Amino acid sequence: MSDAAIQIGRQPVPNGALLAPMSGVTDLPFRRLAYRLGAGLVVSEMVASEDLVRQRAPVLRRAAGDDLKPFVIQLAGREERWMAEGARIAEALGADVVDINMGCPAREVTGKLSGSALMRDLDHALSLIGAVVRAVKIPVSLKMRLGWDQASRNAPELARRAEAAGIQLITVHGRTRCQFFKGRADWSAVREVSRAVHIPVVVNDDIRTPQEAREALQASGAAGVMVGRGAYDTPWLPARIAQFLSTGRDPGAPRLSQQARIAHEHVEAMLSHYGTGLGLRNARKHIGWYLETSG
Repeated sequence: MSDAAIQIGRQPVPNGALLAPMSGVTDLPFRRLAYRLGAGLVVSEMVASEDLVRQRAPVLRRAAGDDLKPFVIQLAGREERWMAEGARIAEALGADVVDINMGCPAREVTGKLSGSALMRDLDHALSLIGAVVRAVKIPVSLKMRLGWDQASRNAPELARRAEAAGIQLITVHGRTRCQFFKGRADWSAVREVSRAVHIPVVVNDDIRTPQEAREALQASGAAGVMVGRGAYDTPWLPARIAQFLSTGRDPGAPRLSQQARIAHEHVEAMLSHYGTGLGLRNARKHIGWYLETSG
């Protein structure tokens, strides 16, 4: 795998080790840090399309990041008009790519017939994809799961139809919605998606080491990997994976002294971004993760 392995339409991605969008985790300070350390792509936290259209301050803060290139905003929703208008606003904010969320398993999201609930109604899912693609001039990508449950693993069908509708890249979390995060991600099942389309496919989850990234690529036939929970305490992991995939050599984790500097930089950025009170509250989980990690 080379450093220029992936393009989203005409938008190049520097390397094939991507950071997943994670609500409450991949805020702007975290994304900036992972990007500076060498992640090939970082994606905003999931943004509700209707809230973005209504210009709600917390949502605009989640969607910020035009200094990150490519700049990707992930949208969620269930209505064509909000998804289309949200995509137009994302483009106006400087986004290089709009990503559509059809993978979130959270009950508060699926209960509103959004996120991975859309995999239960592919015709409706395609209507949203079409609305977003028609609304913008920038590339549109899609994040999904294998399906709603084991009886309806319809990711290959959704992928084929999404590609025909104009989607330029697909990321697949190797579990169904009903699995949530239980068990192991089925990377080999993602191979069916890779075979179904001609656009790049990215395999997601249970990737915590460079060696696991290589195994995921081999099992899935994907063009790249997306690191999620494995990066909670190691924002340098996507960059480490990218170097390993490019050179075959694992550079290892940063020295503990460097990890301490990274953690300090991260917390300082959160205080600047949120203000002291909210910044400290949001930083607590990150501080705990940094203290737990051994690299």
